Amino acid sequence: MRCGRTNGGIGMLIKRRPGWTIPEQQATPEAVVMARRALLGGAGAIAVAAPARAQWHLFGGPGAPATPLAPLPAQRDAKYDGGRPLTPEKDSTTYNNYYEFGEDKDIAGAAQALPVDPWSVEIAGMVARPRTIALEDLLKQVTLEERVYRHRCVEAWAMTVPWTGFPLAALVKLAEPAAGVQYLRFTTLADHKTMPGLAHSWYPWPYTEGVTLAEATNELAFLSVGMYGKTIPKQDGAPIRLTLPWKYGFKSAKSIVKVEFTDKRPVGFWQQLQDSEYGFWANVNPAVPHPRWSQAQERLLGSGEMVPTQIWNGYGDYVASLYDGLKNERLFA
Repeated sequence: MRCGRTNGGIGMLIKRRPGWTIPEQQATPEAVVMARRALLGGAGAIAVAAPARAQWHLFGGPGAPATPLAPLPAQRDAKYDGGRPLTPEKDSTTYNNYYEFGEDKDIAGAAQALPVDPWSVEIAGMVARPRTIALEDLLKQVTLEERVYRHRCVEAWAMTVPWTGFPLAALVKLAEPAAGVQYLRFTTLADHKTMPGLAHSWYPWPYTEGVTLAEATNELAFLSVGMYGKTIPKQDGAPIRLTLPWKYGFKSAKSIVKVEFTDKRPVGFWQQLQDSEYGFWANVNPAVPHPRWSQAQERLLGSGEMVPTQIWNGYGDYVASLYDGLKNERLFA
């Protein structure tokens, strides 16, 4: 569920004309065929209220053993309540975009090969002390909380999830960025031993994404280490991922191994592939369609209900002011 995560030659990609280039209403239903992952996938996804893919078991994949998830209790912050019912856990953890493990939505079984222990995060670039910190040591320096956020994929499906984690601003504070830092660039794991998707050389591996420093220090920006009161499943971005609820899901990088502080705007994975369709900002807006499908509605995982999309995914009171004075920027991918 990075919802459009992963990334090369654009010309090569266009030549192949894979399944995601046709409208979904002309394709076999998602429960039967490949559903291409975020950004380049699912054209016309709002046209059909397709049911969730049939489940093999909670963490997907025929016969694939689910990695045990440890309880991760944290106090829920009632300020962030999601505004609608939670998506059933079985749906949000078995309908996933993670191209490193495959281009279908049902990669949960394959993703159990993801090596998550030990895990460390490199803090790099324009900071007081570049270093690599073990995840367990990082978590000793922050306070975990639970927040319920809406998640909107550029493919026009959506879910509502209780995430456990800590504000990204806490990591920014620990990093002590230098004067002149304007952006954060996130790099995710690229492990050729366990990730078969890395063999697809037309993608610009590793997966990267970026945000401005102002976005990173906004109160909504969150680093998630858990879902539904447990450690985060591998297919959903274990052991640590970005959660930016007002942006399309491909901005929320999974399985982060490096955070770089820089004065240069990052060019993310999908933007490298097709800048005309997937821009830097990628804020949710129902009035700005993707070049190949409308964003006016979204399909809720679990129920299949079609509901209106909200600008900024409904979080405008928190984030709209971040974009004042940027009228010449393409704010909505």
